[in-house]
Amino acid sequence: MQASETPDLSALIGPARELARVAGQLALKFFDEGGVEVDYKSDRSPVTVADRAAHEHIVAGLERLEPTMPVLSEESDPETLGARRSGWAWHWLVDPLDGTRQFIRGHPEFTVNIALIHKGQPVLGVLDAPALGQHYFGCRGGGAFYCEGADGAPQAIRAAQPPAQPRRVLASGSHPAPVLDRYVAALGEARRRVVSSSLKFGLLARGEADVYARMWPTSEWDTAAGQAILECAGGAVFALDGQPLRYGKRSTKNPFFIACGDPAHDWLQYLP
Repeated sequence: MQASETPDLSALIGPARELARVAGQLALKFFDEGGVEVDYKSDRSPVTVADRAAHEHIVAGLERLEPTMPVLSEESDPETLGARRSGWAWHWLVDPLDGTRQFIRGHPEFTVNIALIHKGQPVLGVLDAPALGQHYFGCRGGGAFYCEGADGAPQAIRAAQPPAQPRRVLASGSHPAPVLDRYVAALGEARRRVVSSSLKFGLLARGEADVYARMWPTSEWDTAAGQAILECAGGAVFALDGQPLRYGKRSTKNPFFIACGDPAHDWLQYLP
């Protein structure tokens, strides 16, 4: 594919889903065996053999699918990060195992994330949660869908609009933040639910939650697939300045952000 060409997203979503499913099963094998060996990267974040196995499977598959389209994974060579991405009109963005800390602890809320980025915007996303039997996917112009179980039929999903009362708030169990507590308090009556990994985006896309305010550092691969699916379901993800979360920056770090089901509601008004 030439840099100026636009791929057929509907033709890519099926292969991307299959890559995520198989990678999820590879990770699940290590999860079921337990006691996986843990290494630590330069930033002290954990990595396991399951992360690397999923990474190798997905990257090889995406490179076969579109040989000229770059692939950036959390486990990629650091030299592929940063300024080298500035000329990429299209690229794949992968988190082969999101929620590694939960995976290590034996908790099932980990996911495989695959996203396609076009000029800074996520236009296709797949989330597979193998230990829970949950699978989300969506692409621009094609809607968002959810499957349950290996043979579950895709069901169209839609974010909740308007938001429920009391507000249904999602929070990370691994990264609590005092500023988030103040944000939730400003919402008024609210019900908080702790969920790990990118599953929070899936719950928003299914209409089972209203808002997820992230006041702790994340990286682009943590959010891209979930953002694509949530936007396809009618929701939004935006930084605290109100601008949509963007990708392909010099730094792979995200600003703090708010993900929501109803972009028409002013979620920024509750910021402390």
